[in-house]
Amino acid sequence: MRNNIEMIKYTEMKLMKQLWMLAAILFLCGASLTGCKDSTPAPPPPESDVLVEEESYLMTIDRYLTEEIGKQYTPGQVCIPCVTVIDVDESQPDDIKVWGDFWVYNYNLSGDTLKTVSGGSHPGLIHLQHTGKGYEVKSFDVVADGSDNVESAKKIFGDRYDQFHSINSNAKKREATRARMIADYVKAHQISATRFQDFGWPSVALPLN
Repeated sequence: MRNNIEMIKYTEMKLMKQLWMLAAILFLCGASLTGCKDSTPAPPPPESDVLVEEESYLMTIDRYLTEEIGKQYTPGQVCIPCVTVIDVDESQPDDIKVWGDFWVYNYNLSGDTLKTVSGGSHPGLIHLQHTGKGYEVKSFDVVADGSDNVESAKKIFGDRYDQFHSINSNAKKREATRARMIADYVKAHQISATRFQDFGWPSVALPLN
């Protein structure tokens, strides 16, 4: 009987020793896996993050056109730029070049209609620089008015002139872009407008849906 009890105790001790060894092995494996997991490089950012910088300097351009160009006209309740980008050169962070067909409009809200008060066309080349917190406009090369218009535009746009001319001369397409940008502004700022109207012209419904 005594021998049986001793045998049982010996078996239990042997089993406990094996369990402790197994626990130690599992712990070491877990630590090893955790170390491997921590050293795995982070996945690349989603494509949407790539667009953040472009949106940032386009917002900078909108702010510049509103604050610096819009104030040159008779003021309205809101100023909404209309921007069509022709080309962008980001090769130099301290001189990012944005060629575009830039328009600025000031409006007053009358009922559900944004009525144009003033505005105009300012095509050209905007120079920006990255500041670490965003972007700022360094300078603006504006296409000249009057008899120097074509020569000035060709000088500023260079081999992009034909593309600029096709956009700038297409009033129907430009007005569609303008309506879309007004609609985006209205939705973003919760303005109760559903139409816009230039002086002497019928009002135009905004594409709000």
